Amino acid sequence: MEYIRVTKENIDSEHICCAISNNKDIQVASKKAWLSERFDDGLVFLKSTERGKCFIEYVPAENAWNPIDAAGYMYIDCLWVSGSFKGHGYSSDLLSACIEDSKAKGKIGLCILSSAKKKPFLADPKFLKYKGFKVCDEADNGIQLWYLPFSDDAAPPKFRDCAKHPHIDETGYVLYYTNQCPFNAKYVPIVEQTAKESNIPFKAIHIETIDEAQNAPTPVTTYALFYNGEYLTNEQMNDKKFLRLAAK
Repeated sequence: MEYIRVTKENIDSEHICCAISNNKDIQVASKKAWLSERFDDGLVFLKSTERGKCFIEYVPAENAWNPIDAAGYMYIDCLWVSGSFKGHGYSSDLLSACIEDSKAKGKIGLCILSSAKKKPFLADPKFLKYKGFKVCDEADNGIQLWYLPFSDDAAPPKFRDCAKHPHIDETGYVLYYTNQCPFNAKYVPIVEQTAKESNIPFKAIHIETIDEAQNAPTPVTTYALFYNGEYLTNEQMNDKKFLRLAAK
């Protein structure tokens, strides 16, 4: 498998693996705009040269859009290998490339979000454990921070207090989200409209700056849905999923 790094210079011509529609699609445009603004923060997007979902996205933890304290670490936004790419060792290839790059940049380790049991859109804990990652912190909602230190004396990362105890004071459904996930550009407005038509209290809070992200009341900032102050899920909703959830 050959890989290519997406940069400011080639992003217009390269497909984005997590949103493989054409460049005029709102999902692609949203993700590419978000990536373009993050490259100066040290973000790396490495993907398969073949069209499909096979990529890793990572950034120095100080610039991660998550409420973590992980100075000196590299934070993995997403490691995604799916479809026909699964089962060929490509996840290991991408992780190895991230490790090599991070060591070359003087980082003391990697960190990533996961959970005790596999959750949608989070790293597989079985894979992380196999690769030597360990849990270093856990939020009240079960979201865990895992890390892979490059030396025994590397201090483990941790969640900030706002993420450690996810809770908000607002009632109804409240969604925190960023443009890091391309699906939000399409489906957040759909859920907003669905909630309005069904008279369901719903509020979407678009996280648009790194400061907002690092002080969000949730460890997952790409998509975090609350109901009456309590965290519900990080799984993206379409209109049908949201109505099923609301019916419960």
